[in-house]
Amino acid sequence: MDSRQVKKKLYELGADLCGIANINRFESAPEGYNPLDVMPSCRSVISFACRFPAGTLVCKSPVPYTRVRNSLTSKLDAMALDLCIYMEKEGFLSVPIPSNEEEFDENTGRYRCIISQKHAAEAAGLGTIGRHSLLITPEFGSMVWLGAVLTELELEPDKMKERICNGCNLCVEACPVNALEDCEVKQMDCWNYAFGEEKSNWRIKCHKCRDICPYNLGYQAGI
Repeated sequence: MDSRQVKKKLYELGADLCGIANINRFESAPEGYNPLDVMPSCRSVISFACRFPAGTLVCKSPVPYTRVRNSLTSKLDAMALDLCIYMEKEGFLSVPIPSNEEEFDENTGRYRCIISQKHAAEAAGLGTIGRHSLLITPEFGSMVWLGAVLTELELEPDKMKERICNGCNLCVEACPVNALEDCEVKQMDCWNYAFGEEKSNWRIKCHKCRDICPYNLGYQAGI
């Protein structure tokens, strides 16, 4: 099995973008959150993305944006599982990474996925992380949701993208709670404002950092 076959399978499963990173690109990952901390035999990280409909940004109701986010989370998790099953049928151990599931990292006081989806996507050449901390892709800007699979199979990696964000700081100025003032996002300030206090029936009511970004919809999308 080679990189071409893996990507073909992901496109068949519904991916809009996919790329591959070798394990050496994760040497700067936080302690405990390197792909090798999850799968010690990992040799490649497969990152993929599904497009997030841009129309959700202009809705007055937060429901469409929130429901699309939830639906894409389930879709990407299912795609990662299906890819792993496909690869293991071919004889290569593989592990799906949750699309949206955080745990608290006591070393840094931040919530993290077991590996960072956006850093995996950047390492796999899907795009680059902007000042607002979101991945920006040439095709769809930041309007993507991400999935990943770890595998012991050594695959040819994709070339990483040149930086897309121009550091205009419009997202920093647009944030209602100044969560982007520092180099790292103030997670809880952002989440408490965007998600609201009512956790049992929350809606994502803020995405101003996406809205204001000049590259929000990518520069190849034609929207």
